[in-house]
Amino acid sequence: MKAPIIFVLIVVVIFIGLDGLYVVTEAEQAIVTQFGKPVGDVAEAGLHLKIPFVQKVNRFEKRILKWDGDPNQIPTKDKRFIWVDTTARWRINDPLLFYKTVATERGAQSRLDDIIDSVVRDAVSGRLLVELVRGSDYRAQDAEAERFEVEGVEIKKEELVGREEIFAGILEKARASTPEYGIELLDVQIKRINYVEQVRVRVYERMINERKKVAAEYRSEGEGEKAEILGKMGRELKEISSEAYRKVLEVRGAADAEAASIYAEAYNQDKDFYAFLRTMESYKKAIQQNGRLVISTDSDYYKYLKDAQ
Repeated sequence: MKAPIIFVLIVVVIFIGLDGLYVVTEAEQAIVTQFGKPVGDVAEAGLHLKIPFVQKVNRFEKRILKWDGDPNQIPTKDKRFIWVDTTARWRINDPLLFYKTVATERGAQSRLDDIIDSVVRDAVSGRLLVELVRGSDYRAQDAEAERFEVEGVEIKKEELVGREEIFAGILEKARASTPEYGIELLDVQIKRINYVEQVRVRVYERMINERKKVAAEYRSEGEGEKAEILGKMGRELKEISSEAYRKVLEVRGAADAEAASIYAEAYNQDKDFYAFLRTMESYKKAIQQNGRLVISTDSDYYKYLKDAQ
């Protein structure tokens, strides 16, 4: 009798070992179902027991999960069409309710698509583009020149908010719809904002024109400074040239005076020799190669030539 009992016990142990024991890791939580109906939840990690082949273990992530939506084309309040790419972080905080409502992570992602996309669309369409891209601490360089209008109505700067407030409002509104699915929404952020293609071309053209305008202003300022530098350089050059010319005249005048003094001293020592020497020098200058000197024989200038003959 003992052998059959031992055999039955061995079979039971094998059944239990094959499908009666399961392990839940630190990153998991589980729901045990019996014929598709939840009969218990397991939140603690470790080795657990279930009825073999009757009960089934449904495992869910305990860690933070990521949601990425598809980029959507949304018009802003000031009629700017933009592409908005959104991401979020969430986790399962009630696995039993999660299993009953969405069953799987794929189902949860689908519900989050509907919830977050709707909230983001409402938030973006109700705000100006400048509010979506600026922080609360942004300060414009020329605050007086900034003006924002919607359909001809000017928006006061006090009414504008930053992207932090917009994201906080999106998270609060979306978070209110997730607890009924056993989901806790932790964060919602916009990864990327970009203009649609048609608007992007016009924006790039405007940016290029603005940069060209700034470049023209810089060039104009540079030309003005260049003219000022060249004018200053011209004045300094004229002053230097004038001073040099004055010194030249002074030196030349002093040299001429000294030469005249030397000539006068030589003339006073021997007037005839001085007259002869000066006349010879004038002959040398006056009579050039292939040149002719036409003078009268009675001229004093011809005296020394006539005496030499």
